[in-house]
Amino acid sequence: MGQRVIAMTQADAQFTLAGAVTRPQHPAVGRDVGEVVGGGAVGVQVTGDAVSALAQADVVIDFSVPEAGVAYLKMASDLGKAMVIGTTGFTAVQHDEIQQLSRRVPCFLAPNMSVGVHVMYQALRQLVTLLGSDYDIEILEAHHRTKVDAPSGTALRMASIVAEALGTNLDDVAVYGRQGRVGQRPDLAIGIQAVRAGDIVGEHTVLFGGIGERIELIHRSQSRDTFARGAVRAAGWIVRQSPGLYGMDDLLRPS
Repeated sequence: MGQRVIAMTQADAQFTLAGAVTRPQHPAVGRDVGEVVGGGAVGVQVTGDAVSALAQADVVIDFSVPEAGVAYLKMASDLGKAMVIGTTGFTAVQHDEIQQLSRRVPCFLAPNMSVGVHVMYQALRQLVTLLGSDYDIEILEAHHRTKVDAPSGTALRMASIVAEALGTNLDDVAVYGRQGRVGQRPDLAIGIQAVRAGDIVGEHTVLFGGIGERIELIHRSQSRDTFARGAVRAAGWIVRQSPGLYGMDDLLRPS
């Protein structure tokens, strides 16, 4: 994702790449980031000194791991910099930290930066409302073999939308995978299944199983550019906002 975000910023005249940060022990530290990601030199060296890199920027885009994402937001809040977070897998405690820190700076948080996925959220809410509890709902997601969290943040958001539309609590009805003699499917259960294989960029299917028919709502990401483009778009938008926590719904809301 870092490679694609860099490519998108280089392709958009309204952005200037101010820095590139990785962990201090990474072998790329000290090298030109353009060469690191397989292109030509861009005059920006990869650094492990996040504070100095963030100080040069107006907005920070993070696709890393939860612990680093929270640490970068703390630095950004101290420096008064806006931030875009595309990292997933945050714990409830980390989400609370993000909420607190975003009172100081504008922060954009989305588990999926795809515009298409957020349109799917709207369609999903409408489908659940129209179909009600007469249809069994299963959410299936598939990603590349190196993704470290499961289910995906997008699948969990979809499950939350389903639970909200049905008037239930997700923690009470979620079923994460099945094995053995699990018995009959409980009413109002929301199944959430994860697949990890090969280089799948990202696929999400919401299956509504009725008696004699089924409906499937599917989103497939064919390139990481979808997420990088959304993150860069969010970066251009969030720097104009007041401190607070924002998401894709805010970005896409008609002005």
